[in-house]
Amino acid sequence: MRRGVTRGARMVLLAALTAVAGSCAHLAAAGAPDVRVLVYNIHAGWDAAGKANLDRVAAHIRETHADIVLLQEVDRFTTRSGNVDQVALLARATGMRSAFGKTLDYQGGEYGIAILSRWPVRSDTLIPLRVEPPQQRAGGRYEPRGALYAVLARPGGDVHVFNTHIDASADDRYRLQEIRGVAAAAARVRPGARVLVGGDLNATPGSGVLTYILGDNWRDAFGECGAGDGLTYPANTPVKRIDYLLLSSGWHCREAQVLETQASDHRPLLVRLAAVPL
Repeated sequence: MRRGVTRGARMVLLAALTAVAGSCAHLAAAGAPDVRVLVYNIHAGWDAAGKANLDRVAAHIRETHADIVLLQEVDRFTTRSGNVDQVALLARATGMRSAFGKTLDYQGGEYGIAILSRWPVRSDTLIPLRVEPPQQRAGGRYEPRGALYAVLARPGGDVHVFNTHIDASADDRYRLQEIRGVAAAAARVRPGARVLVGGDLNATPGSGVLTYILGDNWRDAFGECGAGDGLTYPANTPVKRIDYLLLSSGWHCREAQVLETQASDHRPLLVRLAAVPL
């Protein structure tokens, strides 16, 4: 009899502890600091008027107090950018860690996409986004596209980030192939993980690209909590929304805004997120 009561008491105690643990996990997630994410096509550090503005880009990043920055059109050691490593310069100027993904050899250096992080970068890799047939550009050149995938060691749980810059052609033929590649790569890590997908998608809301990716259970951060029209391009008088941050489960979107600046030919998108239980 006593043994039966003890076993029952243990079961009640275990249930109570489980409930408390679940409640604590919820409170920990809800009480964790917000995550600030900046999405910014920096035009290789030049504004639309041809003025070098990498210092202003760095200043904007500092002013936003961003934890994660997704950068597109980034140069390393190219002639046009004075043979400097823009990734290293921005990392030093902001006090952040960095990862770079080369998509193209260009002017004696490298051109591609980058991620800056307030937290250590556990790993990073560039995922090629292949298209068929290969896309020929002016002069017989090819510009491969990619998605930079990084795992960031955020206190309270890793964040899996995909940064991309896909095709800018007039139609969606190549963009659709590329966004499918991004979605497939992100889907492999999405179950049980906090994932962000962002960048310059060169596609407007309602396009085939956005219809596809949002139909794959991603959420458009600006569409969920944005203020204003969200237009990001061109920077002087924007008429298009083509820069995005997409959310998996595990995120609550608190605020999204496009920042008014002409340091690049795009305006940056700043999103503030809260981590919620998965």
